Amino acid sequence: MAFVPDHSERQVVRMKMKKMFIRLLDLDYLIAGLSLIVLVLVTFAGVIFRYFLNNPIIWEEEIQLMMITWTIYFGASAAFRSGGHIAIDMIVDLFPEKVQKIFDILIFAVTTGVIVFLMLNGAALVNQFIRTNRVTNILHIPSQYVYIAIPAGCALMIVSNTMYFVMKMFHPEQKGEE
Repeated sequence: MAFVPDHSERQVVRMKMKKMFIRLLDLDYLIAGLSLIVLVLVTFAGVIFRYFLNNPIIWEEEIQLMMITWTIYFGASAAFRSGGHIAIDMIVDLFPEKVQKIFDILIFAVTTGVIVFLMLNGAALVNQFIRTNRVTNILHIPSQYVYIAIPAGCALMIVSNTMYFVMKMFHPEQKGEE
């Protein structure tokens, strides 16, 4: 006879899995935040070295490019999860609730389609860099490490956008972050 956990054990397991999933999704906040901190520090140091010490940091631009890419894509994922993207609802709010739901579904479908397009093309770019062994000019960082943020961030955006959409459609009183 197979072991079947009782209802309370299943709830505990479900809660633990939900906490692990939330922690996994919180990686976008961590990565975007750390990337932004590194970006600001490198840029500040670059200004100090260039204008006050008359000795520019030659690798500054490569790090800035990487940090901007990582900040944008992982920050966008975090914004999707919290519902922080700009939305202009004035016109949609004029319609009845059923029509508003249709607009929400349409907006979700279009947004998800665009993100999937970005993710697939970002993955193709990363694969091209892997095949060609392309590296950055000064630090010789493999280019796939710079641009892996595109498909990874887009994948998290899809998950976050879907979670936000489901909460908005089926639990409107709880939409956004818990």
